[in-house]
Amino acid sequence: MTAPVRPVPSSRALPSARALTVEVCTDERAFAGLAGEWGRLYRACPSATPFQTHAWLHSWWLSYGRPGALRLVLVRHGGELVAVAPLMRVHRPLPALVPLGGAITDLCDVLLDEAVAAPAAGALAEALAELARTALVDFPEVRPGGAMERVYRCWRGPRRRVPASLCLELPAVSMAELVGRLPTGRARRIRSKVNQLGRLGLEWRVVGHDETEAALTRLLELHRLQWQGRQVSPEHLRPRFLEHLVRAAVPLSRTGEVITSEFRLDGAVVAVNVTLVSPRLAGMYMYGFHPELRARKVDVATMLLNASTEHLADGERESLSLLRGDEPYKYRWQPEPVVNQRFLLARRRTAPLLAVAAGEAYARRRAKQILRKGPAPDDQR
Repeated sequence: MTAPVRPVPSSRALPSARALTVEVCTDERAFAGLAGEWGRLYRACPSATPFQTHAWLHSWWLSYGRPGALRLVLVRHGGELVAVAPLMRVHRPLPALVPLGGAITDLCDVLLDEAVAAPAAGALAEALAELARTALVDFPEVRPGGAMERVYRCWRGPRRRVPASLCLELPAVSMAELVGRLPTGRARRIRSKVNQLGRLGLEWRVVGHDETEAALTRLLELHRLQWQGRQVSPEHLRPRFLEHLVRAAVPLSRTGEVITSEFRLDGAVVAVNVTLVSPRLAGMYMYGFHPELRARKVDVATMLLNASTEHLADGERESLSLLRGDEPYKYRWQPEPVVNQRFLLARRRTAPLLAVAAGEAYARRRAKQILRKGPAPDDQR
């Protein structure tokens, strides 16, 4: 069901001079029916990534959502969807409203139609303020420049912005250009590794959307083999993760927002990689490879990056993100560190929840800095 619709004053005149309206949708069937207009809004939001598509979030909800927890804040102008905050209510460790997508989603955000972004952000802020009477609003992983920054600027109550996960990003250019940015010795070694792929006879191709399900099933089989005997995220081995990935990726592969690459050696599939693609950003989301590649001295990171950069030949995207994590192998490419932001929003009565969440976040960062013997970054209010 949805909460009653109420008018929201805009911060400037709208093209049609009509008021914005807001509703809070809690009905799962209504969520499913939003795919078409959600897609139009997604395309009108320049900062959106595939993690904000209807296909990704609705699929995630089907696998991970809990009855009664759905809270979709929908803003309309003249009946047209112009903003969405895709949320759910949680109670642990604190009563909070958090984005759909959970831990398997690297980037969270709201969607704002760029044509009416300022008033739509204000409308979202007012709607979230109503919900924040009994819960903290917590957006944990927003990429710098995300639409949520506009909502944060409109917030009138207690708020806090703290650093979140580190992502490493490369310019969205060809492999030759990436290698050309590197010191001479390192560039020579990487070119040698790329040439080795050809000498081994390793081939790769982008699978069609009708082959995506089979390729993703193989990816997770290879992912399990890749991590055999070592610590692996247990969620990646659970059936619900595969169900979500297939359900989301198949429609997104039709629109070019998911690219699944399959690598073959001696006729057998030895690796599968999934890249998420949006107008500004491509992200290497997940891969799996057979341990035989290690035995044959294949540099898997170079192999994957060599294939992924071919998707960027059109020059439309600004960045190729290696997404969350600062694994040592990523640094050989001289990436730019990009720190996600965590936005915490509260009302006066829920300000203590904000203080607890911000304190815990600071303590975790401080512990990491102590281990690394570096200073903790300051919060931005």
